[in-house]
Amino acid sequence: MTTVDLEFDQLNSTVDALRRSISNRMMYGVGKDAVTAHPHDWLHAAALAVRDRLVARWMKTTRLQYEQDVKRVYYLSMEFLIGRTFTNALLALGIHDQMKEALASLGVDMEMLINIEPDAALGNGGLGRLAACFLDSMATLGIPGFGYGIRYEYGMFRQEIVDGEQVEAPDYWLRAGNPWEFPRPEIKYMVHFGGRTVQRGEHVEWIDTEHVNATAYDTVIPGYATDATNTLRLWSARATEELDLGAFNRGDYRNAVDTKNMSENVSRLLYPDDSTPAGRELRLRQEYFFVSATMQDLIRRYQRTHSTFGRFSEKVAVHLNDTHPVLAIPELMRLLVDVHHVPWDKAWTHVTKIFSYTNHTLMPEALETWDVEMLARLLPRHLEIIFEINAQFLKHVSEQSGHDGEMIRRISLVDEYGQRRVRMAYLAIVASHKVNGVSKLHSQLMTRDIFADFARVYPDRFTNVTNGITPRRWLAQASPSLSSLIDQQIGKHWRSNLFELEQLRNLRTDSGFIEAFREAKRQNKIRLVQRLAHHTKLHFDPDALFDLQVKRIHEYKRQLLNVLHVIVRYNQIRANPERDWVPRVVLFAGKAASAYRMAKTIIKLIGDVSEKVNHDPLIGDRLKVVFVPNYGVSVAELIIPAADLSEQISMAGTEASGTGNMKLALNGALTIGTMDGANIEICDAVGRENIFIFGHTADEVDSLRASGYRPRQIYEENAELRMALDQIRTGFFSPDDPLRFSDIFHTLVDWGDHYMVLADFAAFAKAQDEVDARFVDKRAWAESAIENVAGMGQFSSDRTIGEYARNIWHVNPLDME
Repeated sequence: MTTVDLEFDQLNSTVDALRRSISNRMMYGVGKDAVTAHPHDWLHAAALAVRDRLVARWMKTTRLQYEQDVKRVYYLSMEFLIGRTFTNALLALGIHDQMKEALASLGVDMEMLINIEPDAALGNGGLGRLAACFLDSMATLGIPGFGYGIRYEYGMFRQEIVDGEQVEAPDYWLRAGNPWEFPRPEIKYMVHFGGRTVQRGEHVEWIDTEHVNATAYDTVIPGYATDATNTLRLWSARATEELDLGAFNRGDYRNAVDTKNMSENVSRLLYPDDSTPAGRELRLRQEYFFVSATMQDLIRRYQRTHSTFGRFSEKVAVHLNDTHPVLAIPELMRLLVDVHHVPWDKAWTHVTKIFSYTNHTLMPEALETWDVEMLARLLPRHLEIIFEINAQFLKHVSEQSGHDGEMIRRISLVDEYGQRRVRMAYLAIVASHKVNGVSKLHSQLMTRDIFADFARVYPDRFTNVTNGITPRRWLAQASPSLSSLIDQQIGKHWRSNLFELEQLRNLRTDSGFIEAFREAKRQNKIRLVQRLAHHTKLHFDPDALFDLQVKRIHEYKRQLLNVLHVIVRYNQIRANPERDWVPRVVLFAGKAASAYRMAKTIIKLIGDVSEKVNHDPLIGDRLKVVFVPNYGVSVAELIIPAADLSEQISMAGTEASGTGNMKLALNGALTIGTMDGANIEICDAVGRENIFIFGHTADEVDSLRASGYRPRQIYEENAELRMALDQIRTGFFSPDDPLRFSDIFHTLVDWGDHYMVLADFAAFAKAQDEVDARFVDKRAWAESAIENVAGMGQFSSDRTIGEYARNIWHVNPLDME
């Protein structure tokens, strides 16, 4: 390896310099000239020109991290929903306008390039978008770190809506290549499965395994208005043998590549359908593949500057984003004890200082568990380590609790009731020095209910860090019209200190600002209307109330509550067409898991209701219903700035936090919601008078359930609700298949209504009437919208990451001087 300093061009970012860089990259990077170049070629050339300007910062950051021997954060997540990179990088570098002018001088429309860049299909919902916001804030604050995940070839799926139904198609986002990543074929680790363990002296060996290689791909994560960057390192599975040459030469071409294909399935798809044993095994292989490569990589990095493991936990912090990466705990123990021969007690001391864990759900059925038999077959050494951790933990609990056998059964890492399963959240709690919830309510309920036993054993282990979002992506980038208006009034510093938005409170009664604010919102609505008209062939009134519920389709998120209100409103308009109705566009978006039948049925119901409503001449523009397919980051950037009303209507006690609520409020949408997740903190921040709160609280939900909840009684007593449910039951919206939605009816009326849709319906309808009354008063609505934007300072992911860095990771910003 040479130590000679490289000589390279120092790139500036004038229009002329950018134009020359794009031309050079087109010629020498893409291998085309202006005559033969296609739009994707221009995108790649421009992206490479931008990437070149990030690399100098990246190299500087990496060098300083080694020189200062910093503690690094390793953020492990199965998802990183980073969206499009081009505009984000331009804003981080402060060269958006220069790049636009440089491309225009070459005859290229930058907006066209932005729109053809695919979203990186590395996630599905809030979990992945949170991880992406966190990486942005870590870089902006100079927190040294890496994001680690999987480089999925096909993402989760591309959602298509055919005849109102969700159809899943492969999302091959890498079809045209990815100009932002750096392949690192020299950085690869062997990941083992199966086999058996043998004791050799004092050490255990894991032998007779099958294996696959994990190969690294790096993407630069730039900080905003700083030279600091971080790295997103994604692992791609590669077979250890590319081709069975003997089989190929025999003409057995399929079997010649069969082993390669099976090995590489590990990184093909996010969340493969786990309704089959093969699907569950593939998920387990994915999770272990990802954490094994990551643990090997961080050990290699530590050993570059340290000859022993004495300071390991002083220099490494590993954060587990939900339970998917929890196998990192036994894997790190295996590597330390079996491979590097660190004594068990010392290794465990390091592990319990290194790991921290974020819990994202209060629903026991959503907490990940793994079948002991499957673990024994695929990861026998890790199961042994888990058993040993559990034995030592239960011994500690038994001594502490006075040998309370029932508590020991409840708290064991292994569920012994029925099929034996390892409880991954429990393993994360035992091995982590800090466990956090993601909103104040979530953290309270976490220690009161689902992890109450652990909170008694480890009273200082649990804490709260409310989620946040990056204002660079979700206001500066998503809503240029509103961010430009804010810049004119208070300057641009709010991008790195969101509390600066509080200054807007001084303008909430300023007539000139109110009018400009309303016009910025209207421009965003017109932008969305144009896109919707192109795809749906329907007309939407931009002056209507835009009512949005955009999130993963799930029963607990209660899209059904929203649909029922739409149906009741439809019936009311038909019964009283002469009334002066507030026109509404009700917009849904979100994916259903491919194996989640009820969620897919809900999408179909939305589709059938929209067909009926949108083509009823008596309704006209007074009510429109639309489902926007394939919801992702770029679609969200189009939809969210246009929202007037933000539907955050999960049953209280089920939504850990939510971040869509924050994005919508930041863009001036008023929230209609339950006292759940971060809604409570948004309510406190913006004032109860600027939000529409309804429904049972988490405690009231528990009380109602305990007293004997009877949804059929509500159905029988509420005539409007009964009519809507009967229309669903009898096929009014599905005349081609009258029984299509019978399960929805019975779930709500006869089978317990687990998420209490009917219990909250009357309160929801009343709150919607209050929405109408407020929206009619344009000035009052605008004042509340301004108050929502002004109150969003505490929901910046910069604040969130600052709390993680100080209180959990104990890591300091890099000194960039």
